[in-house]
Amino acid sequence: QVQLVESGGGSVHPGGSLTLSCAASGTIFRVDSMGWFRQAPGKRREVVAAITRGGTTNYEGSAKGRFTISRDNAKNTVYLQMNALKPEDTAVYYCNADIITEPNTDVAFGYWGQGTQVTVSS
Repeated sequence: QVQLVESGGGSVHPGGSLTLSCAASGTIFRVDSMGWFRQAPGKRREVVAAITRGGTTNYEGSAKGRFTISRDNAKNTVYLQMNALKPEDTAVYYCNADIITEPNTDVAFGYWGQGTQVTVSS
């Protein structure tokens, strides 16, 4: 069984910063790609940023230059440093990871965290 547990959400003023963390635990052989998604009220869930096991990153347009995704493979943890936050960044942020749970296979399953609320308002 695998769990993703997020932390670090909260309320900030516009221009503020937050750092989200997501740790994977359980029966894990290897964690491949990890990423952050968000879902605002009444909107579809959208990707924010992703990172491969080797450290290659990709960002959604509005996140570029403001957000930084990173990971610690030894801790099976992914981070999202968010700077210059805007009210439109308000959403529930979800962690996602592709995880291989046993050796001798390349079959990875996608897992989601429970979500953490980020609110940006004055």
